[in-house]
Amino acid sequence: MASLICLDNRLQQEALALSQRFSLLLADESLLAEPGFHLCLDENGLSLQQGAVRPGKKRTQVQVDFSQGAVAHRRKFGGGQGQDIAKAIGVSAYKPSVIDATAGLGRDSFVLATLGCQVTAYERQPVVAALLQDGLNRGLSDPEIADIIARILLQHGSSHELLVAPQDPVLLADVVYLDPMFEHDEKAKAQVKKDMQAFRQVVGQDNDADDLLSRAWDCARCRVVVKRARKARPLADREPTYALTGKANRFDIYVKAKVAPLPL
Repeated sequence: MASLICLDNRLQQEALALSQRFSLLLADESLLAEPGFHLCLDENGLSLQQGAVRPGKKRTQVQVDFSQGAVAHRRKFGGGQGQDIAKAIGVSAYKPSVIDATAGLGRDSFVLATLGCQVTAYERQPVVAALLQDGLNRGLSDPEIADIIARILLQHGSSHELLVAPQDPVLLADVVYLDPMFEHDEKAKAQVKKDMQAFRQVVGQDNDADDLLSRAWDCARCRVVVKRARKARPLADREPTYALTGKANRFDIYVKAKVAPLPL
């Protein structure tokens, strides 16, 4: 069971509520003496903090923040509907509903919500889900992005269980989006930012991701989109209808129908 360290005694009740919602074990601050990254709660919210830091060395911290940094820069200058992810999802005058079945730290969910999509985000890893929910909660208090955050609904749980097709086809999401944690290229490891290094250390690999493709297909009305490393094999070795390939990543698109509103 993952641990949660409360660094502010005034937040003990909040820490208890978080531990219950995300199945976290409340731990003493002394755990920060152990190597690795640890989930911590303080007056600034939840963050992953690096343990066993030598005296004088700055402790690496990772926090989900949609108001500033790279996420905010992409919102303002990222290219809007010209982005590959927007093209892959099928964003146009019609803004499709999307299930982000491997939400992670929520960056793609936020991009899609910025483009006007209603996003249901699934995340099974408790530490990551807690970090994402904390970031969403803080984002709601920022008037500049509150309307975007309101279009994202986080559900903590495994997509292997949550991806169940509704009996009424009208309730299907337009698009199901999959971005499983793929194995990182050793040659490019030095380029991975510290927050992603921490994320990979906590999450590991999605070794069961192949099983999600058929579930996603059943739960999508219009298409399934899978983000892959540029040269990676297709998920479940199933060739897509077509692909959009960038410098480092590729979007495999599995088409069922045109991304458009339901006929009246």
